[in-house]
Amino acid sequence: MKKTLTSAATVRVAFVSLVSLGMLVPMYLLVVNAFKSQQEILANPFSPSFGTATFQYLTDAWNNPDFSILKGYGVTIALVLCVNALAMAVCAPAAYVLARTPKPISRLLLFFFIAGMFIPTQVILVPVIFVLRGIGLMGTLPGLILFMTATTIPFTLFVFFGYIRVLPRSLDEAAAIDGAGRYRTLWRIILPLMRPIVATVFILNSLSVWNDFASPQMILGPGSGVYTVTTGVYAAVGQYSTDYTKVFPTLLLAVIPILVIFVVMQRHIMSGLAAGAVKG
Repeated sequence: MKKTLTSAATVRVAFVSLVSLGMLVPMYLLVVNAFKSQQEILANPFSPSFGTATFQYLTDAWNNPDFSILKGYGVTIALVLCVNALAMAVCAPAAYVLARTPKPISRLLLFFFIAGMFIPTQVILVPVIFVLRGIGLMGTLPGLILFMTATTIPFTLFVFFGYIRVLPRSLDEAAAIDGAGRYRTLWRIILPLMRPIVATVFILNSLSVWNDFASPQMILGPGSGVYTVTTGVYAAVGQYSTDYTKVFPTLLLAVIPILVIFVVMQRHIMSGLAAGAVKG
């Protein structure tokens, strides 16, 4: 029996290692080729070139006249923060009410809200464009924020609901005895306990917003002059599709911030889960 368990664990480790390696290969290619010349990239894309590596290509990408990467950072970070703030502000009270509602009704309402998770964003882009044009928000950052908030609400609500549902109702009762209303109970009691799941939702929503290309490209459009990181990269390297000395450095600069956010927030998730486990 022990030998069987050991073999199963070895297979799982090998499988996870292979999957992880496959996911790391594109990142490896991106980092290695961001410092190489066009000829070196075409000749040996997988091998690093320590002797001739240079930061000049990153400098050229940073100073690209077709796209200001710094401005793209600012627009995208503002978009990420606004979308997360609005989605969580809407979903936290809604999830709390649903989690404290009798089961048949709460499940029916929850299924209604999370139905949006099964509709691809690209499918609803065209009707959304007509709506935004009708209310005068087409080609504007507020219009994009409202749309992307709407697309993140189903997932955010679903995750918040599942977490709040396992929190004991005795917390609500104790708060009510102390004279706290439902809103005060939510903001002062429930939300502090949700820090790990809030961090998780923030990371996943941020990855989705940061990497989204179709929504900002369609809603903002090239004529708006407002570029996110993804649409800016397209504007910067689209006309140089064969010049890899522009493609790889620009892509590397585009993904660095979201990787930093992911690493930092992942630490907060782990510390929050460990603190919750100790407190019981």
